[in-house]
Amino acid sequence: MIVVFGTVNVDMVTVVPRLPGPGEAVKGRDHQLFPGGKGANQAVAAARAGAKVVLVGCVGRDGFAEVALAGLKAAGVDLSRLGRSDSPTGLQSIAVDPAGENLMIGSEAANRDARADRLRGLLLPGVVFLTQNSLGTTEVATAIAAARAAGCRVVWNAAPAAPAAEATYAACDVVVVNQHEARAHAALLGLAEAPRAFAEAVAARFGVTVVVTLGAGGLIAARPGAATLLGRPPPILPVDTTGAGDALCGALAAALDRGEAIETALAEGLAAGALACRDTGAQTSFRDLAEIRRAAREVRLEIA
Repeated sequence: MIVVFGTVNVDMVTVVPRLPGPGEAVKGRDHQLFPGGKGANQAVAAARAGAKVVLVGCVGRDGFAEVALAGLKAAGVDLSRLGRSDSPTGLQSIAVDPAGENLMIGSEAANRDARADRLRGLLLPGVVFLTQNSLGTTEVATAIAAARAAGCRVVWNAAPAAPAAEATYAACDVVVVNQHEARAHAALLGLAEAPRAFAEAVAARFGVTVVVTLGAGGLIAARPGAATLLGRPPPILPVDTTGAGDALCGALAAALDRGEAIETALAEGLAAGALACRDTGAQTSFRDLAEIRRAAREVRLEIA
C-alpha cells in the first residue's frame, strides 16, 4: 500500500501563444479546469500504475472541491483520511505554451490545514510513504520522521525546494527533484550544483537514492555504494509537461510497492512521465500500468 501526504488543487489551464514575462498579459482562446495538486496527482499516478493508495490532505467545502477530487475518485484512491476546511480548495493557474512548457501561480488555501497527525494508524512496516514539500516543510518533516520510525519506505519529492533538516534527507529511501530544484537544494546544503555531482554527494552523505530529473534529457540516479545511472525516456511529442514529474513519482512509488528493483522503478517512472506529456492537464494524462510497461521497454537505462 502507498500512503500519500500532499496537496489537492484545481488546475485552471490556459494554452497561450507564449509564456508571459513580468508585468505582461498574454491571453489564450479559452481555459479548462482539471483536478490537480502534487499530492493528488501522485496518488492518481500511483493508483493508475496498479497500487492501492490512500491520500491524506485537505480540501474546502466549496464547489471546486468536487472538481479537485474527481480524478482521485475515478482512480479508486482511498479518501477516508481527507480533511475538509472552511478555506477554499487550493487553486493553481497554469499557462502552457505551444512547446508544452508551463508557468504556474497558485494558492495554498485549504492545503494549509493538512496535518501530519491524520497519518496516525496508516504508517506501518511495508507501506510506501510518498510526500512532497507542497504542504510546507514543518508538516512534511514531521510526517517523514513518523514514517521512518514506523518502518515505512519513504519517497520524498523534495519540491518545491526549501530548507530542510539533514535528518529529513537521511530518513528517506528515495529523494526526487528536478534539475532546477537540485540547484536550490545544492545551495542550501553547500554542495556542487551539477545534477550528477549533486545526486552523488547527497546519496553518499545521507545514504539515500537520489533521482534528478532532466526534462527531455531523462534522469540521473545516484545510489549509495552503486554506480550512478543515466536514464533516457522514450521519444514523445510533448503537448503539456504539467504533471510529468508527478507521474514519474507515482509510477516509481508503485513499482517499489510491488517489490520491483530500483532500476525497474526508474524505467517505469521515466515512461510514465513521458506519457503524461502527450495530453493537456495532469491527472487526465496519466496512463495505466500496461501502457507504462510498454513504454518502459523503450527507456534506456545505463551507467552514467
